Amino acid sequence: MRIFLRPSLLKRYRDFAVLLVRHGRADLVRMIGLDRALDGEASAHDTSVRAQRLSSDLEELGPTFVKLGQVLSTRADILPDPYLEALARLQDSVAPVPFEDVARVVEAELGRPVDSAFAEFERTPLAAASLGQVHLARLADGRRVAVKVQRPGVHDLVDADVAVLADVAAFLDAYTELGRRFEFSRIVEEFAETIAMELDYRREAAHLSRFRTNLARFERLLVPAPVMELTSSRVLTMDYVVGTPMKRATPAQIASVDGPGLAEELFRAYLDQVLVHGLFHADPHPGNVLMTEDGRLALLDLGMVGRVREGLRPRLLELLLALGEGRGDRAAAVALEIGDVREERLDLEHFTTRISNLVAREHTASVGEMQVGKLVLEICRIAGDNGVLVPHGLTLLGKALLNLDQIARALAPDFNPSAAVRRHGSALLARQLWRSTSPGGTFQSLLASKELIEQLPARVNRIFDLVASNRMKLRVDVLDEKSFIVGLQRIANRIATGVLLGSLVIGTGLLMRVEVGPKVLGYPAVPLVLFLVAALGALAFVARVLWKDFRDR
Repeated sequence: MRIFLRPSLLKRYRDFAVLLVRHGRADLVRMIGLDRALDGEASAHDTSVRAQRLSSDLEELGPTFVKLGQVLSTRADILPDPYLEALARLQDSVAPVPFEDVARVVEAELGRPVDSAFAEFERTPLAAASLGQVHLARLADGRRVAVKVQRPGVHDLVDADVAVLADVAAFLDAYTELGRRFEFSRIVEEFAETIAMELDYRREAAHLSRFRTNLARFERLLVPAPVMELTSSRVLTMDYVVGTPMKRATPAQIASVDGPGLAEELFRAYLDQVLVHGLFHADPHPGNVLMTEDGRLALLDLGMVGRVREGLRPRLLELLLALGEGRGDRAAAVALEIGDVREERLDLEHFTTRISNLVAREHTASVGEMQVGKLVLEICRIAGDNGVLVPHGLTLLGKALLNLDQIARALAPDFNPSAAVRRHGSALLARQLWRSTSPGGTFQSLLASKELIEQLPARVNRIFDLVASNRMKLRVDVLDEKSFIVGLQRIANRIATGVLLGSLVIGTGLLMRVEVGPKVLGYPAVPLVLFLVAALGALAFVARVLWKDFRDR
């Protein structure tokens, strides 16, 4: 079986084929028709070694695949733990672009040379990644800024790589059980949207502004402000934050700040982002969170964000509360409510049992061992195994919480994320209710009420017209009304027959006391015959009823 290959992307197809072969999917390569790539390739047997090799191979393939690896590191429903850990440690660091290329991009985007846009601009970058690199600069007013500049040609490269991924995903979905199970085309679509947003630095600038507004009440957290007049789709200018990444923070630095207070505020702010605003920083790994000189935490790199639709937020809060309280059955029920269920693959009892056992096991762990993020990711994996496709936002949330667990425990080893969810859950619900009764929401409700009042007289008049013209019909649907009526008739017949037979027995008993006519065995003959007939009829009636009930049962 072969699929159509785009001639301009043949080399990229081969690179991807080699990747598949190295990591255990040579059968798919043969089906696609790229089996020449098999020569000389082998795969390691140890899962951990293979996971590390996959991480290295993705780095070699370039920026698109580095980002793909970072996205896959959130997909606990697809990959086992060793792969998630290896991909989460992907180092998005490459050789820097020459300053001359950077200067050309800045001039093309801002419409003026670097020396005109900035008072100072350091030629050596602070950091160089696969999509862009960051330079330290200074504005005319003396303000220090960080300038992120996109690498030349990266946009075209990403477009070509996404096209390759889309072709391969479509093939897998159409011809493999694994594809039908996980719907890789949908994953590639989500990835394409994610990387497209990261390539447009104006979106990241908008995220910076929005997060500064959303997190304004958290005084211990800091989000750098963008400089919009020096920002374009390929250049982002923002405040430069002086600090130490949490992954390099020393015990002495941590001891000099209020660790428990910072951990509490960071976790509370994330719950607020997810459950109130529906927009959260999706990649808060210890390298993207700085400890500033004044004892605050700064959130950097807001290119990757997670979104949670409004109707899903209460369900996520309910899931987190169920996990924190050890209610596995409820956690399983919520996962089913928010997931896209494939009925043909769902074993409900097995699904509920696995999640209940997982939650019970984690709930009995000590505070230092319990990890809410890991628990959420494990639920995503169980859901995927049982035909429940959970929203991508849930896997992003699990990965974000896993990173937050690491940072929070570095700041305060005794910090308990589950207890933090329980503490702040009621406050979050109250805020949601208050937001739902905001002036805008109240105004919408008033408009709906106004429309109802305006239309009510016409609708009532129509009902009265139908009644007056005898055209009003009341339709009632019952289950098998014919059988229902027949059953009522049988009950009535039984009652009537029983009453008649009982009356006959009583009546003949009274007549037997009257001394008239011939006698049989000392009793009046006519009453005796009527009594016997009534008694036989009663016995037959009882026998028939008992037999009918036995047969029906």
